[in-house]
Amino acid sequence: MGHILSRRRFLFSLLAFSATGISGGAYMRFIEPESLEVTCKRVPIKGLKHPLRLVHLSDFHASPVVDYALIERAVDLALEQKPDFVALTGDFITWEIKERPRYAKIIKKLTATAPVFACLGNHDGGRWAGRTHGLADPSHVVSLLDESGVCFLFNSRTTERIGECLVDIVGLGDLWSGDCQPERIKDFHLYRRPVFVLTHNPDSKELLLPFRWDLALCGHTHGGQLVIPFVGLRPFLPVKDKNFAEGLHRWHHHWIHITRGVGNLHGMRFNCRPEVSLLDLAPDQATGENV
Repeated sequence: MGHILSRRRFLFSLLAFSATGISGGAYMRFIEPESLEVTCKRVPIKGLKHPLRLVHLSDFHASPVVDYALIERAVDLALEQKPDFVALTGDFITWEIKERPRYAKIIKKLTATAPVFACLGNHDGGRWAGRTHGLADPSHVVSLLDESGVCFLFNSRTTERIGECLVDIVGLGDLWSGDCQPERIKDFHLYRRPVFVLTHNPDSKELLLPFRWDLALCGHTHGGQLVIPFVGLRPFLPVKDKNFAEGLHRWHHHWIHITRGVGNLHGMRFNCRPEVSLLDLAPDQATGENV
């Protein structure tokens, strides 16, 4: 019942906003979805020996309502931040891949500059996508990532030297597709280096609780995509834990970052701009929970 009331409150607010004129709808459809914002947060990481710069991108959602031009602008903005490495946390498409060579060319701009690591989202193929008119087989997206030089991780881990630091990077399967299985990763609970986890849906944090990790990188939420001003209502937020809509959070001695993503569903955003997320990772002597 609460969900129904929230939906009614949203629709009432949306109608009230639209009553100000056609310009309101045009803003949601044509202006804000294209208005990329670069955000920067500082994250202290235990065991990190030197500062690292991480760019976190997610939810490109290539589709008829998200043009490759927007995705390329996001990639160009990411490269302007001069990252040491890049994390891509899923939903590269909404339903299918169109103009595959162009998409690969855009992603290769990232891999030509820095190491890039990726996991899949619920729209990228699998059981959830197959039930909702998408791709039942994720191999189409996986092969796109491989062709583009991305290190794709699916319930697996890689140890990498990033700059002067040795780190472990874990990538998980998608939660809604039933593929998020951190227990399949050998010795996950024993890792002693800084551990960064790529997992599309922030609700997967509960499955990660038994393991040792420092920072989880998530997308999926789009920040709610439409946010009612003043009250902060996000009626379409697709997660169980509504406290994890966007931004950087401290949770059980771990950090979790949720980016609002680049693309969208249905071609609209309101009070929730698309995001290129820059995370400045600091050695553990940097203190402070308020980031």
